[in-house]
Amino acid sequence: MTPSDDKRSIRKLKRAIKKAGNRKRRNHLKRTLDTAPDAEPHQEFAFGRDSSAALNGNDHDATRRHDEEE
Repeated sequence: MTPSDDKRSIRKLKRAIKKAGNRKRRNHLKRTLDTAPDAEPHQEFAFGRDSSAALNGNDHDATRRHDEEE
């Protein structure tokens, strides 16, 4: 697998995780509104395994190192 294929697969995985997490968050907000409409509308939400934070900054290839060389 070439680095570009690896990078592409990581981007694809991150996109799928973010989509699942956003879907889960929207459903949680809908349920919260149904059960307690007077409650705080923007509660903190824990994404759990659908968090893409671990995939941030994984693309450390030559195209991202312009600032460090200067």
